[in-house]
Amino acid sequence: MSEEDVPSRERAAYLGKKARAYLVHVYTASGVAFAFLAAREIILTGTDPQWVFIWLLIAGLIDATDGPLARRWEVKWRAPRIGGDLIDNIVDFLTFAFLPLLLVWRMEWLPTLAGIPAGLWVVLAMVASLLAFANTEAKQTEDGFFRGFPSYWNIVAFYVGLWATNYAGGKVFSLVVLLVLAVLTLLPVRFIYPNRAPPPWRAIVTWGAAGWTVLLLVMLYYYPQLPVWGGTWWLMGLSLAYPAFYFALSFYLDAQSDDPAASETAASAP
Repeated sequence: MSEEDVPSRERAAYLGKKARAYLVHVYTASGVAFAFLAAREIILTGTDPQWVFIWLLIAGLIDATDGPLARRWEVKWRAPRIGGDLIDNIVDFLTFAFLPLLLVWRMEWLPTLAGIPAGLWVVLAMVASLLAFANTEAKQTEDGFFRGFPSYWNIVAFYVGLWATNYAGGKVFSLVVLLVLAVLTLLPVRFIYPNRAPPPWRAIVTWGAAGWTVLLLVMLYYYPQLPVWGGTWWLMGLSLAYPAFYFALSFYLDAQSDDPAASETAASAP
């Protein structure tokens, strides 16, 4: 329906909904402001990784909430001249991949191994992530999956900083994790899309993520150190339980979706 086809008495309401839809695009694009603040902190002489993650956290909250708003307010129909998905991908690449990996390099959290500088490993992960963002099949929302590791490098960088700072051999371990995830980014393996996970897993994934976020916030308060009360290992181990569950559940549900018998059983379940 074009604007000319709308009766005059409904025109104000129509334009109001249209303006609201465009404001969702502005809201999505506002993530770049926090990307700028994170970048500014990274390039300062006395980089404080704690503030970098605070800005990235805010950008992540915007990313988590703009999608439901866009669907509820019919943004694709009411504001089609601006590609919200493109804005989302640009901001996500900056805040989920480029800036966290840049921080890893800036803080020297990876080792120089066999004469190969840490910057090369970081660039390899950036390239893999960029290719994944450009993959038109990366988001398989109808099935509830991402194709390949979904470039959660902000979370990876958070843990890399803790490992490199608090544990002997943490830098080498971080490099191994980074390389494995960079390879998984390009492989045809699938990971759960949290907001689109099939029931009953969606509630478990969502509430598990909420509890996990609380643990991350506790660690962020002391970052990059870990609280000394009760030792450091228990808090790190507890916080890693959710990512381990996410990986295990992703592989399980991916395998189930490839099993015709299992898929048929799930489809016929009440």
